[in-house]
Amino acid sequence: MANYNIVIRNGQVADGTGKPLFAADVALKGDRIAAVEAPGSLRGDNEIDAAGKVVAPGFIDVHTHDDTALIDNPAMAMKASQGVTTVVCGNCGASAAPFVRDDIGHFLSLIVKNKANVSKTFAEFVAKVDAAKPALNGAFLVGHSTLRFNALGNDLARQASAAEIGVMRDLLDQSLEQGAIGMSSGLFYPPAMAASTDEVAEVARPLGKWGGVYTAHMRDEGDHILKSMDETFEIGRRAGAPIIVSHHKCSGRANFGRMVETLPKFSEAMKSQEIAFDVYPYIAGSTILRSEMLDRADKVLITWSDTVKDVSGRDLADIAREMGCSIYEAADRLQPAGAIYFMMDEKDVQTAMAHPGAMIGSDGIPFDTHPHPRLWGTFPRVLGHYSRDLKLFPLEDAVRRMTSYSAQRFRLTRRGEIRPGFYADVCVFDPATVIDTATFDKPISPAKGIDTVLCNGAVVWRDGKSGAGRAGRALRRQDMQAEAKAAA
Repeated sequence: MANYNIVIRNGQVADGTGKPLFAADVALKGDRIAAVEAPGSLRGDNEIDAAGKVVAPGFIDVHTHDDTALIDNPAMAMKASQGVTTVVCGNCGASAAPFVRDDIGHFLSLIVKNKANVSKTFAEFVAKVDAAKPALNGAFLVGHSTLRFNALGNDLARQASAAEIGVMRDLLDQSLEQGAIGMSSGLFYPPAMAASTDEVAEVARPLGKWGGVYTAHMRDEGDHILKSMDETFEIGRRAGAPIIVSHHKCSGRANFGRMVETLPKFSEAMKSQEIAFDVYPYIAGSTILRSEMLDRADKVLITWSDTVKDVSGRDLADIAREMGCSIYEAADRLQPAGAIYFMMDEKDVQTAMAHPGAMIGSDGIPFDTHPHPRLWGTFPRVLGHYSRDLKLFPLEDAVRRMTSYSAQRFRLTRRGEIRPGFYADVCVFDPATVIDTATFDKPISPAKGIDTVLCNGAVVWRDGKSGAGRAGRALRRQDMQAEAKAAA
């Protein structure tokens, strides 16, 4: 009998490629999948009965702000409970490294609560992640806004000089050499709003040399979305890098229905560039509280406030009535704060999610007092609500969008498939019952139907609670590229 650590028996395998479900036993040895064979053919000392369940690759959350959550909260229950085994961090221009300043500041405080977790070099940061022994894997982008803080200090309301661009480019180059998988930008946010297209493209030049990706929270997701798409495509083209557009949406009621413009534009651009985008399965987004976003939203919920107590989870309009002022003045009084904005059309969300270029990302903010339910519910919501109930796409395609497609786009070697030799990142779930339970009223709630989750062969979620597995690791670019070369 083969010496397998774990055999998952009696399940239906969704291997991550989109091919139809098939019955098979899956054997794990160490941190790898050792065999996928006919039902009943494999035996091991530890067996998981997956009768009536689907055996899928662990899900890859391609858009997170979990940079330091992996250190502060290594069990990562909010993601493990969804079947997630890898999180892509450093999105929207904000990363915890490289950061050479003594202060964190409001912008980075969204992803950093402990100054000790900020690192001057990328190598130092990923060493901290590995030392924390997280349950899940982390792959890390370098944030353009973080680079701007290093080079421009607090003088951010202007374009960078040639010398400052050089400083940022060198920091990115160093970080890519040390294992970063790419660069993100957040031109929508104040720290980077003044940055020109030329600045971002020049900073991003090392991406082509190292094989890094460029992800973009675009400058505008509303009225000027088409122009922002053009800018994003230009930056990726000039950097020689694959592009991932973050959380694609048409924001604000005036822009509802504009997916009929943006999605054909994506499809056309994909003919000449490597472009993809991620989507979260909700009609509300969440970020810092900004007065200029209030008019765009039909409703605003407060996620946290450092100034006013007991407002988390409440409607801004109700808070303003109690204060006896406008929502704009109330927003000013709550600062600094975070918010959930109901500003998207459900049909647009579904149309974007069903596009062949779409993958799934949660965009949850792990330190919010009252988080958006996507932090705990994204992946089961896609499987249960959108795939099973609404039949937006088959289960096998839903799994593909969360696994192999994501791994390919982010160059995560040997992840995202149930295949011998691939890493033992596995999610066993019940296709009949899997569903999100997190709501806007009660957002911290594990999903139903997620049976067992393993990361690198270690159990990180089982029977509705965290497992003891702590085999997660920082996924360094050079290690993955070396493995891909060896396998070629």
